[in-house]
Amino acid sequence: MDKNTITGLVLIGILLIGFSILSRPSQEQLAAQKRYYDSIALVQQQEEALKAKTEAALANEKKAALAGDSSSLFFNAAKGTESPVIIANNVAEITLTTKGGRVRSAMLKEYKGQDKQTPVVLFNEEDAAMSFNFYNKQGAIQTKDYYFTPVNKTDSSVVMRLEADADSYIDFIYTLKQDSYLMDFRIQATGMADKLANTEYVDIEWSQKARQLEKGFGFENRLAELTYKLSEGKVDNLSAAKDDEKKLEGRADWIAFKNQFFSSALIAAQDFDKVSVRSKLQKEGSGYVKDYSAEMNTFFDPTGARPTELFFYLGPNHFKTLKALDKGREEKWKLHRLVYLGWPVVRTINQYITINVFDWLTRWGLSMGVVLLILTLLVKAAVYPATWKTYMSSAKMRVLKPKIEVINKKYPKQEDAMKKQQEVMALYSQYGVSPMGGCLPMILQFPILMALFMFVPSAIELRQESFLWADDLSTYDAFIHFPFHIPFLGSHLSLFCVLMTVTNILNTKYTMSMQDTGAQPQMAAMKWMMYLMPVMLLFVLNSYPAGLNYYYFLSTLISVGTMIMLRRTTDEEKLLAILEAKKKDPKQMKTSGFAARLEAMQKQQEQLMKERQQKQNRNKK
Repeated sequence: MDKNTITGLVLIGILLIGFSILSRPSQEQLAAQKRYYDSIALVQQQEEALKAKTEAALANEKKAALAGDSSSLFFNAAKGTESPVIIANNVAEITLTTKGGRVRSAMLKEYKGQDKQTPVVLFNEEDAAMSFNFYNKQGAIQTKDYYFTPVNKTDSSVVMRLEADADSYIDFIYTLKQDSYLMDFRIQATGMADKLANTEYVDIEWSQKARQLEKGFGFENRLAELTYKLSEGKVDNLSAAKDDEKKLEGRADWIAFKNQFFSSALIAAQDFDKVSVRSKLQKEGSGYVKDYSAEMNTFFDPTGARPTELFFYLGPNHFKTLKALDKGREEKWKLHRLVYLGWPVVRTINQYITINVFDWLTRWGLSMGVVLLILTLLVKAAVYPATWKTYMSSAKMRVLKPKIEVINKKYPKQEDAMKKQQEVMALYSQYGVSPMGGCLPMILQFPILMALFMFVPSAIELRQESFLWADDLSTYDAFIHFPFHIPFLGSHLSLFCVLMTVTNILNTKYTMSMQDTGAQPQMAAMKWMMYLMPVMLLFVLNSYPAGLNYYYFLSTLISVGTMIMLRRTTDEEKLLAILEAKKKDPKQMKTSGFAARLEAMQKQQEQLMKERQQKQNRNKK
C-alpha cells in the first residue's frame, strides 16, 4: 500500500468521525426521544391490559350467563346444607345425602368388618361419588352441584327432589326392598319438558374406591375386579392384576365394582350406552384395593312420561342370593356371575352340584372345617373309579417291567431306539396294556377335583369362620409371623400351606415309584423338578385362604392314602398271571387302540426311512 492510499484512508476516517460528532443529538433532543418511546410503551401496556380485562369480562359474562340460567332453573337448589337421609331394612342401611341426591354410604348388617365387631361398610362419602348430568340450552346441569329435598320419607324409601319451582322438578326415588340388598332407583321428571333439552338420555359419572375388607390384601386384590355384563349376554371384567381401562362396544346391562366377597352394582333396565370403565390398583396399606370409575348414559325422558329405571345392588357375592335376584330375568341380569366358579365345565359342576351339596352340609350345623372335610371325601369318592383305573394301568405296566428291561438290554444302541420302542409297544399290545390307559381317567376327574378348588376362595360362607388354629378360613392362617419380609413368601408362614406342601411331596414320591415301569428310566433332573414343584407351591399359596390350603391338603392326603391302600391290596403276581392268561387266550384280549395306532405309525415311519435310504443309495451309484 503506497503513501497516497494511506493518506486517503486517514482523511475518510477523519470525515466520518467529524460527521458523527456534528450529527449527535442534543440533550433536549435525547430527552424528547425518551419521552416519545416511553409513551409508545405505555400505550402498548394499556392496550394489553385493556385486552386482558375485556377477555376476562367476556369470560365472566359467559360464566355468569350459564350460572344465571342454572340459578333461574334451580334457584332454590343452588345453595343449601348437606345432610344425611337414612333408609334401611333388616339386612342393609343405606345413607343418602341431600348434596347431589346420591347414595353416600352402604352398611351391611349381617356381615362384620376385620375387627369382627362392627358391620361391614362398603363405602362412605370419602370413597364414592356419583353425578347425573342433565342438559338445557346452555349446557350440562350436574346434580353433584345442587341440593335435593327429601320428601315422602319412610323407613325404607325416600324421594330426593331437585326443584326448579313448585310445578317443575326431578325426583330421585329410592326404594329398598324388604330383606334384600337390592334397591330400586327411579328418575322421574315433572314439568321439565320446556326446561330441559330433548336429549332422551342422562349421562352418569360414578366412581368408588374398593375398600380392603379382608386381612389378605394380595388375594383380595386378585378377586377384586370391575365386572360388567354386555346386553348381548357376555359377562366380562377388567384386569385385576394391573391398571386397566376400556370403552365397551355396544350396550351394557350392569356395571359392578367388585371386592372379593362384596359388590356395588348399578343395573339399568333400559341399558347403558357409551360406557367407559377404568380400574386402578391401590397400594397395600392404603386401606383400598382398587379405584374404580365408570362413565355411561342411559334413557331419560324430560317429559316425564316414562321414568328412568335403575337398580343398586349393594351386598354380598353370595351365589344363591344373586341367583334369586336373577329369577325371571336370567338372560338380562346374570348377577350370579359375580361369584367366580371357574371355567365353563368347572362352573357347571360347582353351580349344580358343589354349591347344593355344600348348602346341604352347612344346614347340619357343622363347623366349616368339618363341612370341607366331608365335601372333600365325597369328591374323592366320586372320582375313585377313575383313580382306580389310573392306578391299575400303572400297575399293569409295572408288572411288565422285567420284560421291558429285557428289551432294553437287547437294544442298547441309540440307533436302535425305534426298534426298541416298537418291541415295547408290541409287548404292551400282546398283554392288552395301553401306556395311555391312565390318562383319560385322570382327565375326566380333573374338572371335579378343580371344582372345589375354584369354589372355596369365592365361598363367602367361609368368611370369618374359624377352624383349629385358623381364625378365618377365607384368608391365610398366619401360624408363624416373621419380623421381616421374605421375597415371594411374605412375613408369615401358613401351617395349612406347609401341610399341603409335605403331602404333595409324599404324593410325588408314591406317584413316581408307581410310574417307574422301566420303559423310560427316570432322569435325576426330572426327579429333582418333581420334588421342587411342591416347594414352589409353598411360596405361591402361602398367602392364599386357609380353607383352600386345607382342602388341597385333605385332597392330597386322601390321594396318598388311596395309593398306599391300592398298592397294598393289589397282588401284582396275580395281576401278571391274569395278563399272561389273556395273552394265551386271544378271545379275552382287549386290543389297545392306542398301542395299535402307535405301532402302525412306527412301522410307517420305518418304511419311509427305508425308502429314503434306498433312494440315497441309488443316487450314490
